[in-house]
Amino acid sequence: MNKESSKKVLLLEGYLIQTQSIAKSLSLLGYYVVIFSEEKMSYGYHTKYAKERYLTESCEKEPIKYYERILDYIKKNDVSAIIPMSDESAKILAEHQKDISLFSAVSAPDIESFQKGYDKNKLMKVCSELGIDHPFTVDLVGDYDIEGLRFPVIIKPNITSGGRGMCIVHSPEELKTKAQTVIKEYGPAHAQEFIPSGGRQIKVQVLVNNVGEMVCSSVMCKTRWYPVNGGSSCCNITIEEPVLVERCHKLLRAISWKGFADFDVIEDPRDKSLKIMEINPRVPACIKSAIVSGVNWGEVIVNNIIEAPQKQYKYSPGKALRFLGFDILWFIKSPNRFRAKPSWFKFFGKNVFYQDLDWTDFGSFFWGTLGNIKKLMSSETRKSKAGLN
Repeated sequence: MNKESSKKVLLLEGYLIQTQSIAKSLSLLGYYVVIFSEEKMSYGYHTKYAKERYLTESCEKEPIKYYERILDYIKKNDVSAIIPMSDESAKILAEHQKDISLFSAVSAPDIESFQKGYDKNKLMKVCSELGIDHPFTVDLVGDYDIEGLRFPVIIKPNITSGGRGMCIVHSPEELKTKAQTVIKEYGPAHAQEFIPSGGRQIKVQVLVNNVGEMVCSSVMCKTRWYPVNGGSSCCNITIEEPVLVERCHKLLRAISWKGFADFDVIEDPRDKSLKIMEINPRVPACIKSAIVSGVNWGEVIVNNIIEAPQKQYKYSPGKALRFLGFDILWFIKSPNRFRAKPSWFKFFGKNVFYQDLDWTDFGSFFWGTLGNIKKLMSSETRKSKAGLN
């Protein structure tokens, strides 16, 4: 076993932008980073912090072939740890963790625990059982009862990502009609109270070890997002919310979750309650926020996987992270472009960082930006980025 192979880390779905930050943090610590990517024109594929990169089939469209590729690679190479960058690759690790763990270390919930967290309807039921704030939810199965459901409401597929299949309805009649359409295309769904705008949108990252202890956490508040009517953050600021972190940890323990989890939380402006919306079972695109605030998530995740001692990090909130490409689109579309806080025109400062731009890794920014431009020219991508309607 040589030195490089003994510290080799495999990043799945490594075309995604969070790969850039995780690969850099691990590479600077001496790890040998390997990337599986289904897209060549992307941030992750072209990061200079990866030593090996392989073009693969789509993890979402061909999960069996993708799993076989993982297994083939780790059988032939000494891989210390595997980290998923997407929901689909996280699901593969949960489904096949016993077989994969014969050849490489992995920290993932079993598939039952995974589904309790990833299935949005099941997650809401667990929140209800634990008394954790969440949107009022009705399971759209059989002769469902909508008593207590205030309109407008959102129809959501139980399992979805990126807002696919979600739509707003304004009456019981519209709910019945559109629910049938959503269920036919996306599978089982639920109806959920619509949280009005005006409250904060928060993301919470928590990592729990194999015995359910919280190892590390970070929190960020989304201040701008694109599309402007509901989308991915293009500017966020790291904050502290210890009570919310403990609530998220309580939920993870209840479903026997293992490893990393990223929560989406919305503040209800009507009563200021912080309502848990969903769990993302992988590293989020904006993870660089926490990294520049002092939490080296790449090291934390790998140390947890290989069961190495964890370091104590000094978390310094107040760091703003901008996604330059989408922030420009936000400026074009938003009526609040001149009233934004922090100011859209503040491009520099000791607490201002960029999600897509890293001067030490300019090739990643260049090719990732070109890839995004290409995607935005696609009608399918524009439809997926249209937001709720």
